[in-house]
Amino acid sequence: TIHAGDTHRMVYPFLGVLLHSIGGLAAGSFYIPFRKVKTWAWESYWLIQGVLAWVVMPSLVSALTIPSFLTVFSGIELKTIALVYLFGVLWGIGGLTFGLSMRYLGMSLGYAVALGFCAAVGTLVPPIIEGRFLALWTSASGLAILGGVLICLAGIAVCGYAGIRKERELSDEEKKETIREFALVKGFAVAIFAGVLSGCMAIAFHFGKPIAQAALDNHAREIFTNNPVFVVAMAGGFTTNCIWCLILNFKNKSIGDYASGPRDALAANYFFAGLAGVIWYGQFFFYGMGTTQMGAYDFSSWTIHMAFIIVFSNLWGIRFREWKGVTQRTLRFVYMGIFILILSTVVVGYGNYLAPDTAASVEQTETSGNRSNPAAEQ
Repeated sequence: TIHAGDTHRMVYPFLGVLLHSIGGLAAGSFYIPFRKVKTWAWESYWLIQGVLAWVVMPSLVSALTIPSFLTVFSGIELKTIALVYLFGVLWGIGGLTFGLSMRYLGMSLGYAVALGFCAAVGTLVPPIIEGRFLALWTSASGLAILGGVLICLAGIAVCGYAGIRKERELSDEEKKETIREFALVKGFAVAIFAGVLSGCMAIAFHFGKPIAQAALDNHAREIFTNNPVFVVAMAGGFTTNCIWCLILNFKNKSIGDYASGPRDALAANYFFAGLAGVIWYGQFFFYGMGTTQMGAYDFSSWTIHMAFIIVFSNLWGIRFREWKGVTQRTLRFVYMGIFILILSTVVVGYGNYLAPDTAASVEQTETSGNRSNPAAEQ
């Protein structure tokens, strides 16, 4: 419930959209430094980026932005922490397979398929859990947000169709010039699985609201209150990824990657893998801030976040010539998908802009009704 005192947030959803766009740029770009990592197996550089992204950065940023950071958790129920951690574990599994979808489909198509399912799960499940989903159909703001979600899914579908056209137009040799392990069927299966589980981060956010409230009560600035939630959720994600990467290190005999080779090359691998992790964390740093600006329907942040990730990943895919050799018509579908995704963020942002007014007027009506009813006042 949003109270009348919260109506100062009514002008901020478009700031939230801007913050989500920066987060989307970070998420759509984090894979680029991996191109500079030489000789290491995937599991080695993925683990190093994970240490930075899921352990070091969440803890460091929370310590810098939340007063008496550790005391925030002192009054939180163990059940809340366990749920945030559990959905972080599930999200971590999605993150693992998300990396594989990049290997099999490339940045453009891999992001589009995986994040399409991620957007649907992460946007729709939280309001269903809260029992607010049906209420979305009864207000202009709710209908606008639902419309924006549908537009987003349409944009993702267009991007996915462009990927299917690419599969038909290019030979195996041409596809593997830019994506060495291209495999459409395997990639789609992995991307769908990754997308569904990656949406669990939004669910972890839902269950982590008491942690964010505790940070606010602890005199943290509102825009930073989601940072401690990431510490717990990403700890779950790191647990999953760390175990799996170490298993692969021993299985593939790549455990020596962390210490073998020329010193300069080793330092470069650590630097670029770590840089990928820092950039990766940036997506959720800005996502967390953007969410605080989205008002009553903050769950819609997930759709906006996913849309911008797909936009920027497709732009990077074009930059790195992943669409080299396709017809102009296929490229037009890529650009059309990007345009539709950007449009969806505007529609969702507008729906959130309407929401505080609606919530405030509802409360004002209820208050007026109660004042005219002595029994209600009692």
